[in-house]
Amino acid sequence: MRDALRAATTQLDGVSDTPRLDAELLMAHALGSTRDALILRYLDDPTPPAVADLVLRRLAHEPVAYITGTRDFWTITLHVAPGVLIPRPDSETLIEAAVDYFDGTTGPRSVLDLGTGSGALLLAALAEWPQATGIGIDASEAAIAIARDNAQRLGMTDRAQILRGDWTGYGGPHDLILCNPPYIGTDEPLPRDVAEWEPATALFAGADGLDDYRQIAAVLRPQLAPGGVACIEIGATQADSVGALFAVHGFAVSLRNDLAGRARCLIVT
Repeated sequence: MRDALRAATTQLDGVSDTPRLDAELLMAHALGSTRDALILRYLDDPTPPAVADLVLRRLAHEPVAYITGTRDFWTITLHVAPGVLIPRPDSETLIEAAVDYFDGTTGPRSVLDLGTGSGALLLAALAEWPQATGIGIDASEAAIAIARDNAQRLGMTDRAQILRGDWTGYGGPHDLILCNPPYIGTDEPLPRDVAEWEPATALFAGADGLDDYRQIAAVLRPQLAPGGVACIEIGATQADSVGALFAVHGFAVSLRNDLAGRARCLIVT
């Protein structure tokens, strides 16, 4: 497997910013093991035959998460597939902001995740606060099926409802609202891994990328409990424009950057 990993890394260098990591994840998946176990125990074993086909899929720019069917997010592991946006470490900034907001308290009792996708934000929040219950809303039947599957895999079906809906949400008001809406402008370029594989409805939000924020800002107030907080993901250049949309509706807005120092989360109260 050492030689096969070197060869795969060379092959993937032209399609990935992390070719060695991709090669290791694909090899571990073909082996039916974890990446850590692969590195520690199996590098001198024969190469699994399935790895060649997995590398070919990656060479076609299929995301690794779709090939392996899994993605780690916060403290949980999620099932992902075409039809839902792949959870990214940048989105963990929303959970970090919520953890800081509720620091020193018992935490939120009710969580709403608008545009839940795979259920990443909702289920990460419920893992963080075991006393909480929550609702994930999505307009996509494919996303609803995957989010419900993730809730079941994580043993949270008694605490998490996954429902079809729109930005007006459901129930409430809620102590914590999480939202990673579409925010890419229609003509903005995207990597092939994203543009050709991830669902456009979870990515694009009109010419300026702000269409969904306009809708959310207009309907958020009745969904948010007194003393509650909404943590909303934004693009790295959108802090001022999106913040202004919420300020018009009487919200106080602050900003949290991601680990790379880029604007990532609007904290709305």
